[in-house]
Amino acid sequence: MTVIETTGTHHIRLTVTDIVRSRAFYRDILGFPIAAESSGSPDDPVVRADPMQLFGGVVFHANGMLLGLRPVAPATDSFDSERVGLDHLSFAVASRDDLVAAASRLSEAGVEHGEITEMADFGIAILSFSDPDGIQLELTSPM
Repeated sequence: MTVIETTGTHHIRLTVTDIVRSRAFYRDILGFPIAAESSGSPDDPVVRADPMQLFGGVVFHANGMLLGLRPVAPATDSFDSERVGLDHLSFAVASRDDLVAAASRLSEAGVEHGEITEMADFGIAILSFSDPDGIQLELTSPM
């Protein structure tokens, strides 16, 4: 059997409940520039089902990959890392000092976050936090 040879991650799409709130978080808090955005309303069922209209969502440049947001979840839904699917998404930063600066930026923006945790066995340090839908995110740096 031939192995499927991938060359990297092209994009990740997250399902969100409120595109306006989530767009602001990923753009204004994490600083990801918008690569493309739907001109259609996510309230329109045709738009919500159309990949050419980005399902009514937005796509960001996220340091070498694309990160999309698809606003199709009901407002009452919430993320659960203990269900099948995504546990968390981690973005790399260059240094532990960048984690310290990020923790300060998150605090200033009112985003709750964990402490910087050193994982010496893996040679990394991490900073955990969540997006507005509770999707668990992390920043990871070398120690």
